[in-house]
Amino acid sequence: MIWALPGQLIFVEMHTLAAPLGVAILAVMLSSARFLPMTLMLMPEIRDARHRSWQYYVLAQLLSLSGWTFAVARFPRLPRAQRLAWFYGFALVLIATSALSTAVGYLGADRLPPAVQLALIFMVPMYYLLILVGAVRERIAALGLACGAVAGPLAYLVTPQWSVVLGGLAGGSVAYLLLRKR
Repeated sequence: MIWALPGQLIFVEMHTLAAPLGVAILAVMLSSARFLPMTLMLMPEIRDARHRSWQYYVLAQLLSLSGWTFAVARFPRLPRAQRLAWFYGFALVLIATSALSTAVGYLGADRLPPAVQLALIFMVPMYYLLILVGAVRERIAALGLACGAVAGPLAYLVTPQWSVVLGGLAGGSVAYLLLRKR
């Protein structure tokens, strides 16, 4: 079972291309590497002496951009002892909602007009954009998001295959350098 959408898409595409299972697993693992910094940032905020260490390993498997973003925003107002239970509850609701929505979408997508199907494709990027904009609390994050919004399309003009990586790297680097100069 793969919880993150990019990992799911990579796995399906690799399977469609008849790639060896080991290669597909490696590709999914590499796409999930983006969760390492989020996990490393979240663990000190959630760690409490009353919790057993195995609970953190389970928590790491439930991590998503949505769960991480809401946890970062919510944790300062929660007592440390309640953070793990809150995250488990929130993440499980996200997963259940996602599974139910996927099933409904799978069963009903063919019944929607083409214009609505096309509009639904843009919901995921818009959702991520809105959740990131809503989570911006510091100047570096806002500037990084703005620089990435400019660098991403420019990188796409140069190399569509690498535009996400290059746009993120360029946008983040420019934001860092601009703030460092100040």
